[in-house]
Amino acid sequence: MKKTPIRFIWILLGFLCLAAGTVGVVLPILPTVPFYMATVFCFAKSSEKLHNWFLGTKLYEKHLAGFVKNKAMHMGTKLRISGMVTAMMAISFLCMKNVPIGRVCLGVVWIWHLWYFFIKIKTEKEEEQWETGLQK
Repeated sequence: MKKTPIRFIWILLGFLCLAAGTVGVVLPILPTVPFYMATVFCFAKSSEKLHNWFLGTKLYEKHLAGFVKNKAMHMGTKLRISGMVTAMMAISFLCMKNVPIGRVCLGVVWIWHLWYFFIKIKTEKEEEQWETGLQK
């Protein structure tokens, strides 16, 4: 891969998204999955080595690998993401008391978000873990 200035911009954006996603693991205000998806994209555009490194991390495995492989999410993940989106949109909705068209747009986006997450994305069943015949 050529070492062009745009490559370094993709690397920088990848690390910024990685940092934001990792902060999102701790702070529920930031969404983890979209930032990690952006990290994968940016690293794929910039460096095969960084891309492969990120795909091998526990952060990727825990938060994104299942969605990428199965095109499905656990119900708990869907609820957490939708809950945070709903909370953030509710705050925005309340702040737009004098902007009715803004409230309508937020409402449409919120309904689309819920439809997409709960209808279009398959729900993956929680796998039960068994050890010597006893459930953990």
